[in-house]
Amino acid sequence: MDALYTAVATANGREGRAVSSDGQIDLPLGFPQALGGNGQGTNPEQLFAAGYAACFASAMGAIGRQEKIDVKDASVTAEVSIGKDTDGGFGLAVVMRVELPDHLQGEAGRDLLEKTHAYCPYSKATRGNIPVQLVIE
Repeated sequence: MDALYTAVATANGREGRAVSSDGQIDLPLGFPQALGGNGQGTNPEQLFAAGYAACFASAMGAIGRQEKIDVKDASVTAEVSIGKDTDGGFGLAVVMRVELPDHLQGEAGRDLLEKTHAYCPYSKATRGNIPVQLVIE
């Protein structure tokens, strides 16, 4: 891969801070209440969900332009879950909820999502590693 851009961020654990090299991100981190924390701070799953949703929406825009499909009224919500996996550690699962306009309901919308999922860099990175479910709303 020939890198066009490299994002750099530093973190010191789930109860520390996450800071990007350019200072655009400077967030306190904390365990969510569901994992025994006080919920005071952003958690890695939220950051991953935000990044994946943004990337998937951008990828859908690229596919839309390529295929001359209007996707400007579409929106993407990523739900990132963490839980115990089969080897006793932790794993992630993702549900991508994509709200599509009326003209993209049915087969046209499903085709768009499948093409987007094949194109999106986050989807490529998770393929075979994290289960990702695509849901049209």
